[in-house]
Amino acid sequence: MIPDQRLGQHFLIDRNILQRIVDALEPAPDDVVVEIGAGTGTLTAVLAPRVRWVIAIEKDRRLAHECGVRNVECGIDRLTVVHGDALRVDWHALVTPHSALHTPHFKIVGNIPYAITSPLIDKALAPPLPGRIVFLVQAEVADRLAASPGSKAYGALSVGVQAVCRVERLFTVRAGAFTPPPKVRSAVVRLTPRAQPLVAPGEIAAFRAFVTACFTRRRKQLRNVAMAVTGRSAAVVAAGLAALGVDPAVRPETLPADVFVRLLRWSAGL
Repeated sequence: MIPDQRLGQHFLIDRNILQRIVDALEPAPDDVVVEIGAGTGTLTAVLAPRVRWVIAIEKDRRLAHECGVRNVECGIDRLTVVHGDALRVDWHALVTPHSALHTPHFKIVGNIPYAITSPLIDKALAPPLPGRIVFLVQAEVADRLAASPGSKAYGALSVGVQAVCRVERLFTVRAGAFTPPPKVRSAVVRLTPRAQPLVAPGEIAAFRAFVTACFTRRRKQLRNVAMAVTGRSAAVVAAGLAALGVDPAVRPETLPADVFVRLLRWSAGL
């Protein structure tokens, strides 16, 4: 099967890496798993015997057919292959028929197209949240997702995801594990949604916009950033930051996610 470079296809063929990705998902016999970008079905074949059901989503019609045929030939029948765009398909609707619960309990895994990593993560973190997400992504993105406050890689993406998940950068994947080999480094990340997210579902859009606005001024002092983002006077901002117990001279790039949540709620109450 010839990869379609327009779709950013790089097939993962290293059996050891495939096994490690499935292990990272911590699959259980009753799990329903949504696989994004099933490709030729190599990851599907390792995953399916260990879970209740796999819903494999693939945009390329050729590959969707190949994935289904290959796994049938291997005797795997706990599988639904969906031909479609993962950004448009309703994942929760696909999961519900296979879940024993009214609110679906499921996990998400995938070797995802690097060009659409951020919107796929956004969709994966839309309620109802999965129990766990394991994605193979560009190493630079993995670094940003897991970055600590004050580090070079820390930014709006780090804050937005860490507000709702525990993020683990698990391991790097060499280019030779793919065909064709990608020109960028790759890594596996595991996202485990918090039992109590720092932001409520109704706050997520506003939170992301607020954090992004703050990080466009990441090297400015917080007092100046807050004035620019909220449009409030220096006196109002100084009083607000004092009430929150936040140093007005710090820079946004040094603040953890929980402080951004407090700042958002303060600004919303002005």
